[in-house]
Amino acid sequence: MVTLNLDKLFDPKSIAVIGASDQEGTVGAALTKNLAKGEYGGRVYLINNHRAEVMGLKAYPSIGLVPEPVDLALVATPAKTVPAVVEECGRAGVKTVVILSAGFKEVGPAGKALEDQVLEIAIRYGIRVVGPNCLGIARPSLHLNATFLGRIPKPGSVAFLSQSGALGSAILDVAIHENVGFSSFVSVGSMIDVDFGDLIDYFGSDPATRSILMYVEGVTNARKFMSAARHFARTKPIVVVKAGRFSESAKAVASHTGSLSGEDQVYDAAFKRAGIVRVEEIAELFNAAEVLSTQPLPKGPNLAVVTNAGGPGIMTADALIAQGGKIASLSPKTMEILNAAMPPHWSRGNPVDVIGDAGPERYRVALEACLADENVDGVIILMTQQAIVKPIAVAQTIVEVLHGKSFPNKTVLSSFIGRSDMEEARNLLHANNIPTYSTPEEAVRTYMTMHQYRRNIELLYETPEELPVHSLPPKRPISALIQKVAREGREILTEDEAKRLLRYYDFPVVPTVVATSADEAAATARNLGYPVVLKILSPDIVHKSEAGGVILDVGSETEVRRDFDELLTRAKAYRPNARITGVTVQPMISQRGQEIIIGAKTDPLFGPIILFGMGGVGVELFRDAAIGMPPLNTTLIRRMLEETKVYQLLKGYRGQPGANLELLERTLLLFSQLLVDFPQIKEVDINPLLINEDSVHVLDARVVIDKVLAATEHEPHAHLVISPYPTKYETRWTLRSGDEVLLRPIKPEDEPLWLEMFQAFSEESIRYRFFQVIKNTPHEMRVRYCNIDYDREIAIVAEQTKEGRRRLLGVCRISLEPDGKAGELAIILADDVQRLGLGTKMVDWSLEVADDMGVERVYSVMLSDNFRAQGLMRKMGFRLQIQDGGEVHASLDLRPVTPTAPAKPVPSANPREPLPEAKIPPTAAAGSAASAGSSPK
Repeated sequence: MVTLNLDKLFDPKSIAVIGASDQEGTVGAALTKNLAKGEYGGRVYLINNHRAEVMGLKAYPSIGLVPEPVDLALVATPAKTVPAVVEECGRAGVKTVVILSAGFKEVGPAGKALEDQVLEIAIRYGIRVVGPNCLGIARPSLHLNATFLGRIPKPGSVAFLSQSGALGSAILDVAIHENVGFSSFVSVGSMIDVDFGDLIDYFGSDPATRSILMYVEGVTNARKFMSAARHFARTKPIVVVKAGRFSESAKAVASHTGSLSGEDQVYDAAFKRAGIVRVEEIAELFNAAEVLSTQPLPKGPNLAVVTNAGGPGIMTADALIAQGGKIASLSPKTMEILNAAMPPHWSRGNPVDVIGDAGPERYRVALEACLADENVDGVIILMTQQAIVKPIAVAQTIVEVLHGKSFPNKTVLSSFIGRSDMEEARNLLHANNIPTYSTPEEAVRTYMTMHQYRRNIELLYETPEELPVHSLPPKRPISALIQKVAREGREILTEDEAKRLLRYYDFPVVPTVVATSADEAAATARNLGYPVVLKILSPDIVHKSEAGGVILDVGSETEVRRDFDELLTRAKAYRPNARITGVTVQPMISQRGQEIIIGAKTDPLFGPIILFGMGGVGVELFRDAAIGMPPLNTTLIRRMLEETKVYQLLKGYRGQPGANLELLERTLLLFSQLLVDFPQIKEVDINPLLINEDSVHVLDARVVIDKVLAATEHEPHAHLVISPYPTKYETRWTLRSGDEVLLRPIKPEDEPLWLEMFQAFSEESIRYRFFQVIKNTPHEMRVRYCNIDYDREIAIVAEQTKEGRRRLLGVCRISLEPDGKAGELAIILADDVQRLGLGTKMVDWSLEVADDMGVERVYSVMLSDNFRAQGLMRKMGFRLQIQDGGEVHASLDLRPVTPTAPAKPVPSANPREPLPEAKIPPTAAAGSAASAGSSPK
């Protein structure tokens, strides 16, 4: 399968070097040496319009004169010539271009105009472009060095993507020195076309790549980036260094949320939501590369430390605990082995101090015992220089242990501390794929980075609880209110308007009444009951507390009249020209509880983000907050809560009762849905939100709208980087039996229902769907099928409710290719509901959904004896064809196409076999006993 037309980029059979040169010190000369004179096995054509030969090899004046279509063109000509060069490539049928030339947007508007020209031409000809202003690409397994570097690392399993050419060059140099291999290296440059999202998609599907490392300065298409990262991060670790943590370009904002959620915090939240591991330093990125390419992921945080010196062992334990790891508790069996082999004065615990005079044999016993211990998830081996022991001998023993006896697959790192003799030992360990570090702390950081990745994925994909939240909020009153404010030329809603907006959406807003005179305020206070709170109401005073615009615990009519006048006086003193509408009167909530803040702002790249943290007047002082991205579910909400200190108070602290966390989760779910439904909302502060064990109250609120969006039409959910649950694809249908079912997209919360459904399938249904009989479906597999990205997968379930019991009857899935133009269909139905028309309806509805999403072609793969699936596919208009392996391939064009000659026909299904249902494999098409598909994905 071609992924985003990048196969010709990373597996080219022919390459043209445009700007080839033999002038030393030029990019063209370096490319010519690396390709034409290197070990690359494909055909290389040199293009130079001034010379007939370059480095003794034939040169062509133009790409158009090359005798065959070229897979990949490398462009190293001056920037002003590049648009014309790309135009020539398009005419010559070139489909991938890497532009190494500089002089584009980094030099100003004229350079940006050149980029725009290049992109327009590339789109017109269907060319994929890497760069410009990049170092190039490398594919070590192909001996492909399409960079202007002299050497590239050995083949490995880590893809490295860098937004900095210089930094990429430095890391490649270190990789060569440290004997670390890469599956690919890509210098992305300005990313006018091929970007991080495309590359994650490609290398996520690349069998030669086990993990992806990235140096990131900024993301371009955030939705594409998040979709690709979320799809692959759970199976292939993605580790990122993000530059620009401390932006000096912060603007004045109208909300506390804005001040608490800078650009770097938003990137942090995006990485967490996608399952990406973020590290802070280049050294950590490189260390991650080494350990990912040579070691298994840690199964847990429990480390054993084997050392010949007590001090470094203790420092390692300190570093481990400080980063959330644990010193493993050694089993009695391990202690028995160590007691028998170690001197009497060994440490008798973990860290395992084998004593300074320990030779290779003592290290062997300690390492083997720790590796065999079920309580140990990983081992860090330390050695300090000792006059009587040669480090190389200890290193050789470590190699023998790890490459010899069969031990459980555990992460093993080392730190041989010192120089001179240690260098030889470190080189031996590197050569045998055992990562070694100059300090124990570095080893610990690397271990915990990998553990954190595994833990993040586990937490991120916990099955969320399904909470009942009102699914049809009254949207029109909110839209009308927003439009009214925009027509008045305002962006900031008054407190009364903000609370009305939230009340329309069923938030528990404390009753609030506007009073324009002292008499109105007194009458309102009598109706609400004393004590009350008075607040100034002015569109020109955003932060009321700063203006002295809030008076609490007003207990009588006399106080109301006095404080009404006092608020007006304070407001005029704070801002003399402020427009004063009046004051708001609300009951004083005297219940005890915790004040928190729930906020939102629209990030220019990632769209709406949600903030939760400690609230009240000290919100910006304590800065105790966490950030998430809508749409949220209960699992994601819990992760946000756990990142804050106030969460400890909410759970109950030192005898104080805990808050009603289910109410809080419902409130945050509602808040998330508000942001999904209304892109016109630019910023929101609900501060404070008072919560206790029984109730939750919105005491104050601030809302800022986007006047432009309020006045224009917009595509639903285009403002989000993560596609929400698509309610519009729900429909009801009646089986032939008369029972009604709900056809709807699958949700993460469906995992228990999915498991119950799977356990009831017959072996035949499972074999037709998955091309093999699967007995067990662990959580990791169930998550893959239930927690999907609605931008890249369609999974329609049939849900039946009988006597209050919900049940899934089947799933029809279309897994889309990264470009969204084609997808593979698979279906499986419960055995007891086959032959009721459900399979036909589910495939039909899934195809309608695919058509609505812009999919152009759907295909399916079926086993040769899956006659029902074949019959269903034929009935739905698919063209069937027998493949070489005996499987049957079905294909359906959802867009009108020019008629072609018929494919090799498939024999009709067994005439004695009825065709009421289909059987389809996992990635393919229909279903047996109503299933069809392919091997699990």
